[in-house]
Amino acid sequence: MSTVLFVCLHNAGRSQMSRALFEQAAQGNHHALSAGSVADPAGHVHPEVVEVMREVGVDLTDVRPVRLTRELAEQADVVVTMGCGDACPYIPGKRYIDWDLTDPKGRPIDEIRATRDEIARRVSDLLTAL
Repeated sequence: MSTVLFVCLHNAGRSQMSRALFEQAAQGNHHALSAGSVADPAGHVHPEVVEVMREVGVDLTDVRPVRLTRELAEQADVVVTMGCGDACPYIPGKRYIDWDLTDPKGRPIDEIRATRDEIARRVSDLLTAL
């Protein structure tokens, strides 16, 4: 069983969608975590993200963003970064993957759906590689 950590800036969009879609697709065979790389993660998942995830049977209503810590990163076998740049800690021995995905904050709902679907595709590829 592998643990994958998904990291974006505020832990309110891309990383939350990635964690949830990974957990859904992994069906208990792997574990996912998510975090935000800035000192102050968002207070909640973006409402538009909650909406598009609900469309695929995932409820993020009560999920609260968390700040990335070195201890959290050390739990992961694979770290998937999304726009956090140098704010992501480097932990030797971890596999790092960078997904170039647009931040959904303030984007039209159709673009957020497209990002969700792209994340689902990448999650599928990642699971195949694990």
